Amino acid sequence: MRLRGKNALITGAARGIGRAFAEAYVREGANVAIADINIARARETAAEIGPAAIAVEMNVTRQDSIDRAISEIVEKLGHIDILINNAAIFTAAPIIEIDREDYQRAFDINVSGTLFAMQAVARHMIARGKGGKIINMASQAGRRGEPLVAVYCATKAAVISLTQSAGLNLIRHGINVNAIAPGVVDGEHWDAVDAFFARHENKPVGQKKQEVGAGVPFGRMGVAADLTGMAVFLATNEADYIVAQCYNVDGGQWMS
Repeated sequence: MRLRGKNALITGAARGIGRAFAEAYVREGANVAIADINIARARETAAEIGPAAIAVEMNVTRQDSIDRAISEIVEKLGHIDILINNAAIFTAAPIIEIDREDYQRAFDINVSGTLFAMQAVARHMIARGKGGKIINMASQAGRRGEPLVAVYCATKAAVISLTQSAGLNLIRHGINVNAIAPGVVDGEHWDAVDAFFARHENKPVGQKKQEVGAGVPFGRMGVAADLTGMAVFLATNEADYIVAQCYNVDGGQWMS
């Protein structure tokens, strides 16, 4: 029960990694706001998790939506101690085929969404005067380039950079900002990723996923549950002296 009495906001939490974080936080004693653009699915998830979870609608590309969601959470839970910026999309294309609208959407969600949700919650935390924990979801893709994934890699590199700058700026208010960089994490989104690589690398459907899993030193792709330990740790008092860091949780794929 390391998070007993804490209130957490997790964006993009109606499914996948965000949902796994929410479930882990509730097990550790926290109340959790399941924030998602798909409010119907968020409500289903919150109901399945139990009374410690509430659902709020949030579109991280719109400031009014961010502000409204935070106000609703504060009204229902009283305050926010922890933010996980998990909402993100994947996109991929060869350099000569990158679409400007797709590029802008990826940056609006993955980078601007992270920055302005972090800003809004930090303002709340500063006004409250009790500090807090902010965890941004980066990626091993933010550590390097990839031939077909330039835009996504760039967005996650930006998340790492934002984490460093925000961490240095906000620690004077008692707000720890850190990030998690997962490797390849299995889930429903990987069907689309695999289909993309099958098309562009002329491979049978399923082969890329098999290759990626075999290439992880641990011996398999990650799953959402592999990330929850770090997400819980960074939200606890045990991580008070950790500032502006990005932790790889990737089965050994990247060392830094």
